[in-house]
Amino acid sequence: MRILDTIDDELIAQLRRDHEFFWLDATGLTPADIQRLGILLGLHPLAVEDSVKFGQRPKLDAYGDTALLVLEGGVAAQPEDENEHPLEEIHCHLSGDFVVTLHRNPSPDLAALKTVFARHTSTRSEQYHVYKIIDVVVDSFFPILADLDEEINDLEDAIVSGAGKRELAETFRLKRLLLRLRKAVVPMRDVFAREIEVIADLAGLEADSHDYFRDVYDHLIRITDELDSYHEMVAGCTDLYLSTVANKQGETSKQLTIIASIFLPLSFLTGFFGMNFSWEVGHVLVGPWAFFVLGLGTMAASAGLMWAWFRRKGWTRSDG
Repeated sequence: MRILDTIDDELIAQLRRDHEFFWLDATGLTPADIQRLGILLGLHPLAVEDSVKFGQRPKLDAYGDTALLVLEGGVAAQPEDENEHPLEEIHCHLSGDFVVTLHRNPSPDLAALKTVFARHTSTRSEQYHVYKIIDVVVDSFFPILADLDEEINDLEDAIVSGAGKRELAETFRLKRLLLRLRKAVVPMRDVFAREIEVIADLAGLEADSHDYFRDVYDHLIRITDELDSYHEMVAGCTDLYLSTVANKQGETSKQLTIIASIFLPLSFLTGFFGMNFSWEVGHVLVGPWAFFVLGLGTMAASAGLMWAWFRRKGWTRSDG
């Protein structure tokens, strides 16, 4: 299999005349280049129009001897919850004579696959090479999932340690990211579940004894399941955040209640002795002992007794 990085009209025409299978992987082509490539390869006008506009939903459209497979590849970044561009749209034009992959930004995964193909001359079938290209695009989601797993675990630990606005913002960012990834993966899973035989039945595409595309479908199911489980974990982080905040509020309310309860008898004592009854002033509140014993002493004793009672009930212990 020949591997091309640019549109070489003469070379492509020669390869097509010789019926030599080739892979053209192009990045950032202009609309004019895509139109020229469509004429050179005999692509259907609707397939060319989709590749000019991009912004397509994952799908598989068959046009006679050619087909357009629109995929979404994952773009890993650190941290994933702040990844502004987690997806890369990739258009695969398939035929029995060629496979063309078009994308707006460079794809490290496809570049690594080209290196592998170039170093290891293989006698594998054309169908196998198509499978490997699709498989690399699909498997690009696994590094993202691995990073998300670590970040969700770190987020749970951070919420338990002390829930704040930062943790809440990270939770919502992760939710939005997981929804974007799921909207990209589920349509691809549906395509491979219903219509993948279209690729295997393309005229001129050398078949293989193995059903490679079933492996791609299995990977998509696994990715979907992990995204669903991560979404549930993030929803659990939201519940954990709300529970932690409620516990903090409950702990604060309990502390304020204890303080108010301690000051309740103090307020009674100071109010009672501050009424200045004539008999009390003349017979009881006489001398310094009345201030220290009856005044400060009874207040200290009441506060100490109430604190001891709270401790015996277990109300002074922290729930954390």
